[in-house]
Amino acid sequence: MSGFTAEATAAREASRVLAATPTETKNCVLRAFADQIVASSDAILAANKVDMERARAKGLAAPKLKRLELSASSVAQLASGLRQVAELPDPVGTVTSEKRVPSGLRVRRVRVPLGVICMIYEARPGVTADAFALCFKSGNSCLLKGGREAGETSGVIAALARRILCEHGLPQHAITLVTSSDREELKGILKLDTLIDLVIPRGGEELIRFVAEHSRIPTIQHFKGVCHVFVDRTADLERAISVCVTAKTSAPATCNAAECFLIDHAIADQFLPQLAKALADAGVEARGDEASRRIVPSLSIAGSDDFGREFLDLIAAIRVVDGVRGAIEHINRYGSRHTESILSRDPATIAAFRSGVDASCVVANASTRFNDGFQLGLGAEIGISTTKLHAYGPMGLEELTTQRFEVDGDYQTR
Repeated sequence: MSGFTAEATAAREASRVLAATPTETKNCVLRAFADQIVASSDAILAANKVDMERARAKGLAAPKLKRLELSASSVAQLASGLRQVAELPDPVGTVTSEKRVPSGLRVRRVRVPLGVICMIYEARPGVTADAFALCFKSGNSCLLKGGREAGETSGVIAALARRILCEHGLPQHAITLVTSSDREELKGILKLDTLIDLVIPRGGEELIRFVAEHSRIPTIQHFKGVCHVFVDRTADLERAISVCVTAKTSAPATCNAAECFLIDHAIADQFLPQLAKALADAGVEARGDEASRRIVPSLSIAGSDDFGREFLDLIAAIRVVDGVRGAIEHINRYGSRHTESILSRDPATIAAFRSGVDASCVVANASTRFNDGFQLGLGAEIGISTTKLHAYGPMGLEELTTQRFEVDGDYQTR
């Protein structure tokens, strides 16, 4: 055996060790890894500087440069995240249900690791630490295919993790970093369905579609985040302005940023001028439909492809809709099943919105930006799934396990 088959085989063997590793040992490793990240901050930043210089020379787009760059504070945040994962409850071995059936058998459902998780991601070196921590704590080994833009930084972080694993007597192939950028070689990894249990691609739509098209391995998909905020006629309009603007501007290149605002026609004359001004003041280019531009002529013209579009920039679409039913129809046509938000004071309208839209997270009276593992109380996440099997929404520790049946009997026969 050679190449990625050998690496995946080693990861499979490591996963069997991790599945039986005690919680306290896993937590000790994560804390030691956090300490090592802090102690090696200069080395990580030096590697990141090399990655940044290469990326700028190749003309990498500004949003990707922002994701690629690390600072002293972001390295410290990586370490903090590792410590937070160490403090989270270990899902492995958790009994989710238990009963005695008519035959007298005692039947339990118990959480167990998935096995080997392959994560494919782009210019986010911090994901190397986050993905390892979550996979490791949930008893899985990880095969990490990071973007070549972050190769130097990811390499340093992965090497630190392997050093800590060895120091604790655990297999270093609990984490394997794949450095090849060749798409044909990536296809080879995606055919290793007897060795890898799950693939999680995290990046642009092109990458995710490539993985989904070529993988023989079950794949968690998240093609894009086309998130909407619907402002209902009963909303607190003054506070709605802040929610809308920050949902777009706080991190415009993230998948949970709002890309489109849907305004109830009953309040459009009153609310739209305020929203348009606030967006303009925040540097956002707002592109409105015909009804919106009749009220605020200064809005840019929204093209047909501006609805259902993930801008990942300080650009947003606006449409006037016929109440909650109109908002639901728009979202079900243009949404990406990521995050949808309604601002309303009417419980019946909120209930109708929630039952009508299909999304991994439906938020009432808050920003779309809260669809995030940490913000939703998972402690951390490895990505957000917009498919319903095997997870829907942010994937934390529990979502990196599955449930099996454990049965105790007294020599029953059937």
